[in-house]
Amino acid sequence: PLADLDRLVADLAAGGTLIFAHRVRLLVAHRAGDEAQRRAAEAQVAAVDEDRAELTLSVKERDDFFTTFFVSTWSPYVTKAAARIGIGPTGVTMVSVAFAVAAAVLFGVGGRPALVAGAVLLYLGFVLDCVDGQLARYTRHFSAWGGWLDTMADRFKEYVVYAGLGYGATHAGFRYGWALALAAMTLQTVRHMTDTWYGALHDEAARRPKVVTGDAGGIGGKLNAASTRVQADTGSVSYWLKRTVVFPIGERWALIALAAALFGPLVALCAVLVWGTLAFAYTGALRTLRARWMRVPVLTTVDTGLHRDDGLLTRGMPTGRRPLGSALVAALGAAALLAWALWAVHDGDGPPSWAVIVALVLLLGAAQGARAPHAGALDWLVPAALRAAEYLFAIAVGVAGRAPAWLIFGYVLVLTLHHYDLTARLEKRQSAPPLHAATLGWEGRSFLLGIALIAGIVSIALATLGTYLLVVFVASVVLAWVVLPARARGGAPSPG
Repeated sequence: PLADLDRLVADLAAGGTLIFAHRVRLLVAHRAGDEAQRRAAEAQVAAVDEDRAELTLSVKERDDFFTTFFVSTWSPYVTKAAARIGIGPTGVTMVSVAFAVAAAVLFGVGGRPALVAGAVLLYLGFVLDCVDGQLARYTRHFSAWGGWLDTMADRFKEYVVYAGLGYGATHAGFRYGWALALAAMTLQTVRHMTDTWYGALHDEAARRPKVVTGDAGGIGGKLNAASTRVQADTGSVSYWLKRTVVFPIGERWALIALAAALFGPLVALCAVLVWGTLAFAYTGALRTLRARWMRVPVLTTVDTGLHRDDGLLTRGMPTGRRPLGSALVAALGAAALLAWALWAVHDGDGPPSWAVIVALVLLLGAAQGARAPHAGALDWLVPAALRAAEYLFAIAVGVAGRAPAWLIFGYVLVLTLHHYDLTARLEKRQSAPPLHAATLGWEGRSFLLGIALIAGIVSIALATLGTYLLVVFVASVVLAWVVLPARARGGAPSPG
């Protein structure tokens, strides 16, 4: 049997399968070469409390500072209790969503008791967010549906909390509470898009190690070596600083809870924006240097049009060049229009039609790079740049058209759900959503909003288009996770 196992591993390696060494924790694993070794190994296996070991192993070995020391120290007890009473990972996820929504409502209500109660609920909701994954690992109840739902629920919970904070800040007398909430959601989504694609770049580098031809002595190589050393030294201060400075979800939720309870919604939103911006600048700069060193054209190995979220107009464009440059120009044009709209509306006016047309032309100009090879060292930034361009343009249109702030927030929230669906599918190596073509693409949606601004029907357009996209998203989820799997099985509909 050992010889067969060795032969199997050798065949897998010869076929190009990536093989990683994984350290065995708590459980026992030995290669027994004779009868005495076999008996000794069996005795060691029998001495292990397997249930306790599996519960401990359900906690991630490496997690962020707040999660490691303020959640994972007691969340396994919740995991054990959930397993005993028969609640599945999906049920825990739904309870976590309910806690976050309740926290958002309390943040919106305001008042010290409500803010403190909201902070407590937010913390407990995050604990349950960790428990659902631990429960899946502990009970071995894994499913593609559960993984997708966990990803989508995390983002929905966070952005609903932003909405509660934005409403609470506005209700407390700050004029731009919703604007801060929109800025926080846009910043975090663009950050996540870069996280996803940088992860895809690393995966591609692992699949094609020979492509990594950068100078090991260059700054990118030195940064890569330094990062590897820090990651290996798990007990050092530098290790925890590196994991904390990037502002992961545990630290975000902890900061929101503490800032809201102690100082209020306005301070909580400002704190998230400041730390988030610094983290984005830090990770963006380092990743750019490392990506130029790795030289891996990650976007050449995926469906570029799908993950750019291109519509029919963009997919029909002739082949252009420099996709990143055109996407960045589109984002800058949208940002300029937003700045103009904020300034003009403050003075009781709005940006002229020609300014809207110029920004829209710059935005649509990013379409010319859709069919160009995305082979540049930094082209993994294209999807994030397009997301920033579309969100900023939509916000600018809403501001210029004097649409209600909550309506603008709701529209962008629907867009983020659609885009997180695409990134979740990328991470799980899944195909496009069933109704993806019906979402019109980033350029189609932006074109409609630009025309609506010129026509003076921005609020109607945001409400109609947002509702339409939400209906398409829900229908696509039902088709992807219920109807189509049921047809494939020939049985009753059931997610996962």
